[in-house]
Formats: sequence, C-alpha cells, structure tokens
Amino acid sequence: MIQLQKFKQLVAWMLLGLLTSWMVSCSTGNVTTKTQQTAAGTANIEFWTMQLQPQFTNYFQSLIATFETQNPGIKVNWVDVPWAAMENKILTAVSAKTPPDVVNLNPDFASQLAGRNAWLDLDAKVPAQARSSYLPNIWQASTLNGKSFGIPWYLTTRLTIYNTDLLKQAGISNPPTTYAELAQAAQQIKEKTGKYAFFVTFVPQDSAEVLQSFVQMGVTLIDTQGKAAFNTPEGKAAFQYWVELYKKGLLPKEALTQGHRHAIDLYQSGETALLASGPEFLKTIANNAPKIAQASAIAPQITGDTGKKNVAVMNIVIPRDTKNPDAAVKFALFLTNDENQLAFAQAANVLPSTKKALADSYFKDVPANATTVEKARVVSAQQLQQAEILTPALKDIKKLQKAIYENLQAAMLGEKTVDKAVEDAAQQWNNR
Repeated sequence: MIQLQKFKQLVAWMLLGLLTSWMVSCSTGNVTTKTQQTAAGTANIEFWTMQLQPQFTNYFQSLIATFETQNPGIKVNWVDVPWAAMENKILTAVSAKTPPDVVNLNPDFASQLAGRNAWLDLDAKVPAQARSSYLPNIWQASTLNGKSFGIPWYLTTRLTIYNTDLLKQAGISNPPTTYAELAQAAQQIKEKTGKYAFFVTFVPQDSAEVLQSFVQMGVTLIDTQGKAAFNTPEGKAAFQYWVELYKKGLLPKEALTQGHRHAIDLYQSGETALLASGPEFLKTIANNAPKIAQASAIAPQITGDTGKKNVAVMNIVIPRDTKNPDAAVKFALFLTNDENQLAFAQAANVLPSTKKALADSYFKDVPANATTVEKARVVSAQQLQQAEILTPALKDIKKLQKAIYENLQAAMLGEKTVDKAVEDAAQQWNNR
C-alpha cells in the first residue's frame, strides 16, 4: 500500500513537472529560454542570435562544436531569431524570468534593458586581462552608469558609396567629405543631373544617422544630468542645415516617411549619387544593380567639423537571471575572442572589436587589382581608429531621437520656425 501511494505521488510529480515545462516553453512563443541542467554536472546554455541563419549556420555549428570539445561540461543550444522579432521575444523572456543565457543585441536596445537591471554586471565577471583585449572605445559602448552590461562583438562603420558616373555628369571630381561639402554637392548634382545627391531618413523609429550627424557637427545632445543640451547655437545650426536642404528640394520628399532601406533602393536605381552605408551592402548592390555597382567607388564617411565618425556595434549580453552565469560568460568570451572574431569578420565582411584581430593584415593589405569590397574593408578598418558611438547610452535613446526628428519634420514642413522646433524638442525630451 505504501509503495502504491509512493508510486501515485511520483506520477503526480512527473505530470506536474511536464505541465510546468510546457507552460514555460509556451510563455515565450515556442522558444525554449530557461537554462536547464542536463546530465549531471553539465550546464546547458541557450544562445540567441539575430537573423544569422542560414548564411552562417556552418560557422556557428563549427564554433559551438569546438567550444563544447574544449568545455565538456557545457552544452550550447543555438537559436536564431528573426531581426524584427528579437526585441519582443527578449522582452517577454526577460520579463518572465526565463531568458536565454547569451544574447546577441546592440548597445542601443540593450541599454534600455540595462536601465532595468536586466543584464549581468560583467565588471565582476570578466577578468581585466580579457577586457583589455577589446578596443576601449568600443567596450565603453556597452556601459551604463559606469557598469559594463555587454561584451563587444562585431562592428561596422559607415562609408560613402558613390556613383562615379553621376558625379562626373555633375562636374564633381571628388566625393564630399564634410556636411558643408555635401550641401554644395547636392545643389550641383540637382542642377546638372536632376538627381538627388543622397537620401536620409527622418522617420523617428528608423536610422539614427541624422541624430549622429548632430554630434558630428559639434552638438552636445544631453548634459550630465540627462537634460537636453542641444538648444544652443550649434543645435540650431544643425536643425537649420537639414531644414534648408529639404526646403530647397535637395532631399526627396519621402525622407519624412521612408526608412533607410529606401536609400539603398534609390542608389541602386541610379536616382541618388551617394549612399551612406556599411560595406556589407556593396554585395547587395552588385547582385541587384550590376551596372550601378560597376560605376561605384568608396570614400570615407562624411563627417562634420569635429571629424568624428560613427561605428555600429553588435554586442553580447548575459541576462541577470541566467542559471549558469559562469558558463555563459565563458562562452561569450570564446565567441568574441581574437581568433573567432577574425574568422567571423572574414566570413561576414564586418570588423572585429578586439585589438589583435583588427591588427591582422587582412584589414590592411589589398592586392593592386583589389575589388571595391576589398578596398572598403581597408577604409572601414582605418576609420575605426577615430570611430566612436556617437549617441549616448540611454535607456530612452529612441525617445530623444523621436523628439528631435518630429520637430525637425515640423520645421521642414514650415509648421514651426527652427528656433521653435529646437525649443519644443528640448522640452519634449525634458518632460518625457
């Protein structure tokens, strides 16, 4: 009788366990997120990336196999999440306290959750020697309030991809290097060819390129207390710059409604002479518009009087609620070490964030008959020495962008003066 009672209790506990597991697995959209212990002494960690399958499936399968061989006590389950779905999935998982263990994000979005204490404090987990292998200015991008919440992974810097045929038709021998030169070129290209020099978006939820241009023009976005600091002569000049370009008809009207993807479409169709983008889009242009690609060349990123250049960072974060923080940190450091960063940079046409990997000859030497893609790689790497994250690490960075873009649009459409637009943007941010 006692044995039968124990058996019934065991069955009940097993059913309860199965039900609990089912509820957890369903709570985040069929993506298993809770770190579990598998075989005795083995940590099973879950690693999320953003839309890297199927192009890099072989790379990650090989990397994970090597890691597991070197660390027999750890098993890695790789889950690739569509780019558009990542924010909702990680928010859901973090809120439910069932997150993956290692996550590929970017500092802008990750900093929003860092403000909610969602990530592991890495200052106590990453040895000083390991930390020193990363580019200092890039490591800084994943810090908030003096605490490190992420480990740098791969990088991209914007380049100026330009149509040599269109510039020649406009009588321009060299592409612009500053915003002042860009305004002059835009006027000349429109007058001589009827085309636009470039496209940039003012859609609040899209690219931060215009926001970054403010910093390049010498504008301080926020002060040390987090208040708006752009209601200044420099801030008004930056507003005026973009408003004048639009009112003169030197920017496509859809700049107010279309995102950055439209910039690529316009360049590929020969409607714009310049494209501010990463070198990874050169292959896209070659596939979609071979004739445009043939006429394309590359130049350094356009900047302002400060000379500052932007870098985009992808990082690795570890949720605070991971059940295996040490195993997660070990895998994150392996994923982003010199050897693996160099291999991934070569496979994905991006830049590494470690000093040793960036010093490799792959980023310095190109053959005499180098392709545009090869030349772009060297220019990108050279820019990295002066590049930095231009927008501050804020949990509400998108609200700052929204305040500035919405008021810029109002000034462009003649609904506000520039002075009023700047004042209202500052007030909108301060009163958020």
